Amino acid sequence: MSRRDEHRAALQSLSPDEVPGYLTAHSGLPGPRGNLELLDAFGDVGDAGLVRRLATDPDEYLRCCGIVGLGRLLTQGAAELGGELREHACDPSWRAREAVAIALQRLGDADRARLRAIVADWAADERPLVRRAAIAAICEPRLLTDPTTAAAALEACATATAGLLAVPADERRHTDVRTLRQALGYCWSVAVAAEPAGGLAAFATLRGQTDPDVVWIVRENLRKVRLRRVLDDAPGDVLGD
Repeated sequence: MSRRDEHRAALQSLSPDEVPGYLTAHSGLPGPRGNLELLDAFGDVGDAGLVRRLATDPDEYLRCCGIVGLGRLLTQGAAELGGELREHACDPSWRAREAVAIALQRLGDADRARLRAIVADWAADERPLVRRAAIAAICEPRLLTDPTTAAAALEACATATAGLLAVPADERRHTDVRTLRQALGYCWSVAVAAEPAGGLAAFATLRGQTDPDVVWIVRENLRKVRLRRVLDDAPGDVLGD
């Protein structure tokens, strides 16, 4: 039995009132790494009412558990939770923002068409952290095994990059903008690796730009092994000089 299975069984043996205490006791926080196996286990089996309550809890780990659980409820038809997750994408906590991406990935595991629709919408949001959530969610290799979703990931990266470029230069040092830039620094490589045919052409266009932030994004992606492998297998110098 995996650790996730063990936590799932333990959570199912508890009443909803007992669960928060168990989550806190086994959270792994404070510490360098939160308990992701427990986070996923709660996302699998957490009581729906408790999920919604914990999603706004002041405690960071409990809030993350609730947010991940919202992803399961979203797959079960609670469409209104898409708007709630969008707001959580701007949470001050980076762990909570990661939980939003995990929640959307749960949706993608169940219904990639719905994930693609949400990602396309969020990638065009004016808020950098919502854009960041969109690309972080869809640029997950396990979700990019079909051409339609892989193309959607490339489009989301392109849209989010255009949004970054639209930010005035004197506002680029804002933390939210930097967070988006950081995500673009690896998401492009994931999307290109999943769809090299269209991805390399899009990335070549990106490489031709002189904007300092785009130059940084290109450089960071070129450091990723997944992208280097694609480039090694591509004919000729597909990215130009």
